[in-house]
Amino acid sequence: MPENDELDDYLDNHYIHRSNWLRAAVLGANDGILSTGSIAIGVAAASEIREPIILAALAGLVAGALSMAAGEYVSVSSQTDVEKADIEREKEELAEMPELELKRLAQIYESRGLKKETAHIVAKELTEHDALGAHVRDELGINEVSAAKPLQAAFASGASFTVGGVLPFLVTLFLPLKGMEYYLYAFSILFLALLGALAAKTGGSSIFKAVARITFWGTVAMGLTALVGHFFGVNVA
Repeated sequence: MPENDELDDYLDNHYIHRSNWLRAAVLGANDGILSTGSIAIGVAAASEIREPIILAALAGLVAGALSMAAGEYVSVSSQTDVEKADIEREKEELAEMPELELKRLAQIYESRGLKKETAHIVAKELTEHDALGAHVRDELGINEVSAAKPLQAAFASGASFTVGGVLPFLVTLFLPLKGMEYYLYAFSILFLALLGALAAKTGGSSIFKAVARITFWGTVAMGLTALVGHFFGVNVA
C-alpha cells in the first residue's frame, strides 16, 4: 500500500489544506501587531512618561486577544450552524425525493464536463456508496478543507493575536521613551513585513505582494492613530 500512502501525503501537501488555520492565524497576528502597536503609538504621541504607554499596550493586548477569539468563535459557529441546517435539509430531500436528487447530482457532474450518460453513472454509483456525502460535497460545497471549525479558529486567532501583540508591547518596555512612537512604528512595520513574508511562504503566494500589502495598510493605520494622539491627546506628564 505504499502507493496509496504516497498519494495521501501528496494530497495533504496542497496549500488549500492550510487555509482555515492559516487565515485565522495570520489575521490574529496581524491584528495583534497592528492594534497593540497603534494604541501604543497613539498614547506615546500624547504622553511624556512610559507607564501610560505600557498600560495602554497591555490593555489593548489582553482585550484584543479575547475579542479576537470570541469573535472568531461566534463567526465560525454561525457558519457551522448554516452548514448543519443545510445538511439536515439535504437529508430530508434525499428521503422524500431521491430520484430528483439523483438527477440534480447528475446535472452537477454534467455541468463540470462529463457526458450526460457518464454523469448519470457517476451520480448513481456515488449515491449508492454515500448519497448524503456526495450531495454535501458536490451540491453544497462542504468538505473537510472548507468545513467550519469554531474552536480551532478561535484558538488560532486568540493565540496568534497574543503573539503578535507581545512584539510591540516589548518595544514599550525596553526601548527609549524619547521617540517611542517612531520606534513603535518601525518595529511594528518590521514585524508586519516578517508576518506577511511568513504567511506568503506558508500559503505559497507572492512574498513581495504580501509584504507590500501588509506594510502599506499598517502604515496607514498607525499613521492615523498617531495623528489622533497628536491632535486630540492631552499630554500626560
